[in-house]
Amino acid sequence: MLQLSSRVAVPLALLACVVAVPAAAKDKDAPVRPAQIQELYACRDIADPAARLACFDREVGELSAADTAREITFTDRETAKKARRGLFGFSFPKLGGIFGGDEDEVKEIETTIRSASIDRSGKYTLVMEDDAVWVQIDTTTLPRQPKPGQKVKIKVATMGSYFATIDGGRTIRMKRDR
Repeated sequence: MLQLSSRVAVPLALLACVVAVPAAAKDKDAPVRPAQIQELYACRDIADPAARLACFDREVGELSAADTAREITFTDRETAKKARRGLFGFSFPKLGGIFGGDEDEVKEIETTIRSASIDRSGKYTLVMEDDAVWVQIDTTTLPRQPKPGQKVKIKVATMGSYFATIDGGRTIRMKRDR
């Protein structure tokens, strides 16, 4: 019996690493689970213990093969949050729970300037510690030029732009370049 539970517990523990898709809002359809996961879950409904174990073994083998072939990807909520943070500032379509649900949406980040430059028109380009590059899109003049090591808070604005506040000072409108 111990062998049975460990053979089933390990694959089921791996399933816990699959992105947990939160309950969909009333006006949205829930994302469809991959077929490999649906088939594995169906094994729970088999009453006969030997048939249930055979089903789990078969479906975990299918899931493992899909993982090896990179047909399915596993992640956890924390990894998805890090991915969303790394993509903050870029526009991309809703990806059906791949990076978490709407409640995981990043509305603002805090980071540090690694380098700053100013172009001929007086607009700043900031390179952050994570290699993200942000460019000023308004004409607001800052009392002091941004410097490496300063803290920046960037939050969502309107029409695809973002507000950046450097060390709690004046806010400038920016967009993510890369």
